[in-house]
This record gives sequence, structure tokens and C-alpha cells, in this order.
Amino acid sequence: MKKLLFVGLLSCLLFSQCSKKDTTSQMVPGELNNKSVGASANDFLSAAKYTGINVQLQYMPGFAPNTAALDSLTNFLNMLVNKPGGISIIQTPITASGKSVITLADISELEKNNRSQFNSGSILSVYLLYVDAPYSTANVLGVAYKNTSMVIFGPTVNSNSGGLNQPPRAKLESTVEKHEFGHLLGLTNLGTPMVTNHEDGGHLGHCNNSACLMYFSTQTTIMGGILLNSPVPVLDANCRADLQAFGGK
Repeated sequence: MKKLLFVGLLSCLLFSQCSKKDTTSQMVPGELNNKSVGASANDFLSAAKYTGINVQLQYMPGFAPNTAALDSLTNFLNMLVNKPGGISIIQTPITASGKSVITLADISELEKNNRSQFNSGSILSVYLLYVDAPYSTANVLGVAYKNTSMVIFGPTVNSNSGGLNQPPRAKLESTVEKHEFGHLLGLTNLGTPMVTNHEDGGHLGHCNNSACLMYFSTQTTIMGGILLNSPVPVLDANCRADLQAFGGK
């Protein structure tokens, strides 16, 4: 009898169908929100599993998000995703980081210590963090770093907007938020399959169209100069086609 039990256990470990059943029944809170960027693309785009999106937005002192930028982000998402239950953004302040430069490891630790909302029932949860220090990689405005997590580097956004020969803060902030959320939606080739190959070979995960929201420079301080006399970039036809083919509007 013991031998038969051991064989059954070994089979369960070797075959994915068996292991999937076990891990699903033992799912820990937040496990569905701890995957690679783009892994939840279809969950964002379609209403098959989640009918609503809740954004838990936390910010550090002096770096509260711009209201107009958040309104623009909500409109952007409503245009792209099938979420009849709607999209909500709940803001709360958190304590300062106390850092002059912040790393991805720091950001992950901050999320671990502060995030309290995760996928539940028909609601898909997103964690959006505004930090009070620049990224350890220079000139980066924002980063999507997990399947439902993204960060905006407040000092870098502020220093590249609102001044002479700079775009308004709302304009730059909105561009960065939408670009990073585009990565959560699986663009470009990050979980949402491409209908037509349009990934930038020199900057993987980005569109090769310099006029597209998902072009690589939208993630960097280069964007400040571009936005000065130009509107916020939109998704080009190829990116829109990808999203529509994978469950989006």
C-alpha cells in the first residue's frame, strides 16, 4: 500500500494536470499578482475572468498623482479593455522611502510591505506606486515590473515637466502611465501575440513605430522634449490590432 501511495504522489509531481489542481486549491493571497509583465494581458483585455479593474495607487509625500493624468488613464483603459464592471482608482499616501536612488528590489519590497489589494472574485487588481526617488537606471520615468504592478518615478517626472521648454506635468505623467499600462496589457509582444510583427528589435517589448505610445522613448526623459509641441502619443494600428485580437475592444 505504501508503495502505491508513493507512485501516486510521484505521478502527481510529474504531470502538470495534477500539479495545477493542487496549486490552485492552495493559492496564497497575491500569487496571481506575482507574475511576469504581460502574463495577465488577456485577463485585462477580456471579461471572461475579470469584469472590473481596481487600481490601488499609493504615493509618497510630495508626489501625489496628477488628477487630469489619472482621468486620462481611466479613459484610455475604457477604450481598450472589456470591463463592464468599470475601472476604479483608490489613492492612499505612504511614508517616504528615505532613499536618494531606488532600485527594483527596493520597489518590490515597498509593494510587499504596502500592497493590500489583490485579484479577488471578478475584480483584477493593479498596484501603481509613485515613489520619491529616481530610478537606479538614469532617465527612466516609469517601469512595469510585474503582471499587475508599475511604478512612476516622481522626481524624474517633475524635473522633466512644468518648466521652461518642458511639457505640462499632466501631459508627461499621462504618457508614462499609459505606456507602462500598455506593457501590462502585453504590448509589445510581452504576452499579447502580435498580429503583424512590429516589435523593435533594438528595444524588445516596444513598438518599432516612433509615433506610437509603445515606442521605447516614451519610457524615458527623451519624451519631455518630444511632448513640448506634440500631443500625447496614441497606440498605432498594429498595437490596437494586437489588443483587439487578444480580447480587447
